[in-house]
Amino acid sequence: MAEAAGLYYEVHGDPDAPPLILSSGLGGSAGYWAANIPALAEHFRVIAYDHRGTGRSDRALPDVVTLADLGADILALIDALGIERAQVIGHAIGGMAALEAARAAPDRVGRVVVINGWATLDPQTARCFAMRLVLLRAVGARMYLGAQPLFLFPATWLSENDARIEAETDHHLAHWPGDATMEKRIAAARDFDCRAWADDVRSPVLLVSAADDLLVPWTCSAKLAAMLPHAAHHSLPWGAHACNVTVPDAFNHLVLEYLRS
Repeated sequence: MAEAAGLYYEVHGDPDAPPLILSSGLGGSAGYWAANIPALAEHFRVIAYDHRGTGRSDRALPDVVTLADLGADILALIDALGIERAQVIGHAIGGMAALEAARAAPDRVGRVVVINGWATLDPQTARCFAMRLVLLRAVGARMYLGAQPLFLFPATWLSENDARIEAETDHHLAHWPGDATMEKRIAAARDFDCRAWADDVRSPVLLVSAADDLLVPWTCSAKLAAMLPHAAHHSLPWGAHACNVTVPDAFNHLVLEYLRS
């Protein structure tokens, strides 16, 4: 098992190709990117990793964890692997962590892609997090994970992929990081607010949203793009919160065009 800076990681593609780090969202798993890695690895040295406290990485979290901490983990991974400068794709909190890394070390972070992110918590996102916490606290991880696809995927995609969703729910339950860890990660997501420093991010950023995202309205990406000095926003018409999973071909084409331009 490959490990650096206390983080499990895996590498795909030509080791001499430009490095591209993939940072997942609330679940924190490198496996989240399975639908994207083959296409990305044709052009990049792709590095996917498990966030601290999740999957195969160190499960110990401080009492309070922030997205700045997760951004520092991206930089620690870059340093541990001897990478001079990397591009980063991040989903939701993984994308905001990438912004934190770019803010902290602009010379180490190249282009950034943020999927369904935000500058500060939207009321709809807050409502969804509140409901997920109620499920976790009242009926436990199984029901929390059982409800999670409702926030991530379009209804038709859920219907067509029912067996897959059931299998993935069992897998996530078997690798559950613990209720306390998940609550800390949700708290970090809820507390993130970059409005005071977004203008300090010098890296070029592509904000990717999905028009039918139930968890994070597409307008959050548009608002964040307006705050960043070197940003563009592209809204996919369909795909929901996990649009890189549900419409991988459209997503892969979009980000490859951006990262290779």
